[in-house]
Amino acid sequence: MKWGNNRQSDQVEDRRSSSGGGMFGGGGRRTGGRSIGLGTIVIALIGGWIFGINPMTILSFLGGAGDLAPSQTQNAPASAPAGKPTDEMGQFVAAVLGGTEDVWMTVFQQSGSQYQKPRLVLFRGAVPTACGTGQSAMGPFYCPGDQKVYIDLSFYETLRSQLGAPGDFAQAYVIAHEVGHHVQNLMGLTQQMEQSRQRVSEREYNALSVRLELQADCFAGIWAHHNHKTNAILEPGDVEEALNAAAAIGDDAIQRKSQGQVVPDSFTHGSSEQRQRWFHKGLETGSVKACDTFNARQI
Repeated sequence: MKWGNNRQSDQVEDRRSSSGGGMFGGGGRRTGGRSIGLGTIVIALIGGWIFGINPMTILSFLGGAGDLAPSQTQNAPASAPAGKPTDEMGQFVAAVLGGTEDVWMTVFQQSGSQYQKPRLVLFRGAVPTACGTGQSAMGPFYCPGDQKVYIDLSFYETLRSQLGAPGDFAQAYVIAHEVGHHVQNLMGLTQQMEQSRQRVSEREYNALSVRLELQADCFAGIWAHHNHKTNAILEPGDVEEALNAAAAIGDDAIQRKSQGQVVPDSFTHGSSEQRQRWFHKGLETGSVKACDTFNARQI
């Protein structure tokens, strides 16, 4: 990926030097404000760890987590001032985020709207957010309460070594997916999902969650489509890296690894095939209308 062709965003907060504790440091559980994560990345794959939990859409329905009831959005506790990243990995993140900003600003302008840039927080271990305490074990996530994307870069090592999805474009896809959740928040879809929580069954809510996540995958494809069109970021093998990452985090792939069987009714993020197909649809069309997973007959 030719990420150096993108301008670097000034919306990155590097809190890696002030984040608390180790992987499970910081304590607490995320409740108020809710958060939207990349998906259920690994379940019991390494000593029972869970990566990429998505509290906003699924946590209250997962086994052992039924006590996480909705609560009011809370302000993130004050922390030390954050600086701009100076290392290569931090600059990579800033360049990818800059590319998403340029794409979505243009898309929103064409529809007569104004895009509000999210901020992206780099942290280690644990971090205070408007959705409660974020932890590395949750994987990358988006918090609607403060409109920020949170990433502990150690997740990329998990993506490479444990999920078998290496490559810088796979890493960029992760960021673009989380920004896709920010776009959904601006479109009002996040609020609609919250409102539906009390009106539908667990199975129905899981199905809505799948559509939400697949749309974020499609939005990531829209970013790749337009960013390449303007800045020629794609190199041979890049698309395959993203598709490989999408397949690695499919619900069926996760369940097969963690429990040895696939239970479609419990899907919350979509199968490997679905995640690949919707990312590719966004990549091919570059169209928001083409990413309407909620009205699609086939997801």
